[in-house]
Amino acid sequence: LIPPDVNIASHHARPGDQIILSGTIADHFITILTQREGLAFETSITSDSAALNHMVNQMFAVSKEIHVLRDPTRGGVGTALNEIAEKSKMGIRIFEDQIPLKKEVAATCELLGFDPLYLANEGKLLAFVPAPDTEAVLAAIRQNPFGHDATLIGEVVDDHQGRLIMETRIGGSRIVDMLA
Repeated sequence: LIPPDVNIASHHARPGDQIILSGTIADHFITILTQREGLAFETSITSDSAALNHMVNQMFAVSKEIHVLRDPTRGGVGTALNEIAEKSKMGIRIFEDQIPLKKEVAATCELLGFDPLYLANEGKLLAFVPAPDTEAVLAAIRQNPFGHDATLIGEVVDDHQGRLIMETRIGGSRIVDMLA
């Protein structure tokens, strides 16, 4: 899948990289939780489990400049991004209003007190791509059946090294810490 001359390890994030998320978050966790606990919500939420090998092939067909590729399963997007910030010694800025989240998932998280940034995903990926290649990679992801909701959620920055900062919907910012 990954071309032999490409290294997508977490420590390869670079300032200016754009962060692409391949779809909505927390679907898998909420699906499993509601089924396991017998919670009866009127919802169409289903697990996002998916094989992403074809999507990854499509991405590398349009760009070999993907610096980081990460699966946000355990600990969700928040944990994955924190680990990348720490290992790359770069700052990461994400934008709350750009993170794709289904209304039903958001409502369930609010009702049960969960932060969707930390919930498991099974069929999503994070890609760190230089700005000139972002649109081509994003288009390739969106062509895949599992990438229709892909979006740009943030960027790698020089400031606040090793930290993940989220710009909130109301115009403030907050540190998104690693889960304890």
